[in-house]
Amino acid sequence: MHCVRIPQSLLLTLVLLFAVLAFAQTRKPAPKASSASPHKLLALHVSGAPDYTPREILAAAGLQIGQPVEDADFKSAAQHLADTGLFSDIAYNFEFAAEGTKLDFQLTESATLVPAQFDNFVWFSDQELLSQLSARVPLFHGKLPLAGNLADQVSDALQALLIEHNVNGRADYLRSAPQGGDVNAFTYTVSGPSIRVRHVAFQGPQPDELPPLQQAARSMEGTEYRRSSLRAQIKFNLLPVYSSRGYLKADIADPTPTLVASDTAETLVDLTLSVTRGLQYKLSSLQIAGNSALSTDQINATLHLKPGDIADATRLQSDLDAISKLYTTRGYMAATVVPTCELDDAHATAAYTLTVHEGDVFHMGDLDIQGLDKSTTRTLFDLWKLLGGDVYDSSYPERFLADRAVGSLLGNSVQKVDIRSSLNAREKTVDVTLHFVLRSQ
Repeated sequence: MHCVRIPQSLLLTLVLLFAVLAFAQTRKPAPKASSASPHKLLALHVSGAPDYTPREILAAAGLQIGQPVEDADFKSAAQHLADTGLFSDIAYNFEFAAEGTKLDFQLTESATLVPAQFDNFVWFSDQELLSQLSARVPLFHGKLPLAGNLADQVSDALQALLIEHNVNGRADYLRSAPQGGDVNAFTYTVSGPSIRVRHVAFQGPQPDELPPLQQAARSMEGTEYRRSSLRAQIKFNLLPVYSSRGYLKADIADPTPTLVASDTAETLVDLTLSVTRGLQYKLSSLQIAGNSALSTDQINATLHLKPGDIADATRLQSDLDAISKLYTTRGYMAATVVPTCELDDAHATAAYTLTVHEGDVFHMGDLDIQGLDKSTTRTLFDLWKLLGGDVYDSSYPERFLADRAVGSLLGNSVQKVDIRSSLNAREKTVDVTLHFVLRSQ
């Protein structure tokens, strides 16, 4: 019996190190004839990797039952498994006997796997794609390790599929992560062909929901097909059709593309979006927390939703934006209002808590006036009453431009004014630029 363990720190080292470890951890010397007399592999037993079958491990390791094997074959097989990145620890035992060789792998699976996403492979259904890839990459079950070469193996398999289906494109991938976050997916794309959305259809909506959905979906038609960008449009353009009606758990699944036409010039697809709207909720209560600069009454006066109303989350978000804007008129330029919602499915009610994070007070910094002659600029500086060091009021620039004295000074000479506010987080100041664009003579 030969017993070899490969520590985690050495999984990706050269094959020669496996030989050193094998001799260092062997309980007794190997028979001298073992390296010179290959034997047929009779069986493989795998422990510690319940997500993978022995058949998959064999294929990934480059072994076959019935093939002649030597010690070097097992070291190479272990290296193949280590290279995938799927296993944090690998050990193996083998025994040469007259009737053949039995091999035992003890594996520890990597803790972190993230899903593989396929952004624009419209020539295959999701089921077809996963089935084809699993057949070509034995250890691929839809998720990938952050290290190792399994992601590259999937990319190579995708490229082979494209070639077989006469698609003139290149398969590649990116590690996807939220801003400032950890990698949470491998996103595969095919570059080369132009893939456009021709039409969008829906499954599941009620008749009165279909017109606003179709209206919102028009922005998708004619655009490039990528699931990642379509998800954003679904979230920001389509789901509000339901959240505005109190369907707070409504879901629109990833689009299902149907290939309409595909040639070297362009590929056209029709999309089907399946809708599940769930329960319609009513507002049971709305609580305010964390506020001090604005009273609860002042905040409530900004809110349109009252207990008993349909829980219109779109209207509520608009009100929250208005509350944040109200705070900026008091100098709280970084104020936010975060809603949390408790849903009671038994009574179809929603209880909201609005938590205010007021932040620091900002003050007026520098004023810059651009686009006017020197005399007019000096006069505008004199008319500007929000001085450096004053608590900043975000509504003041617009009120200043609407002032009668300013209007009289400028007359009809100005076509438009751009107001630009620049926050200095360290100094807690706001610099304001008024850029005047004059009418052409």
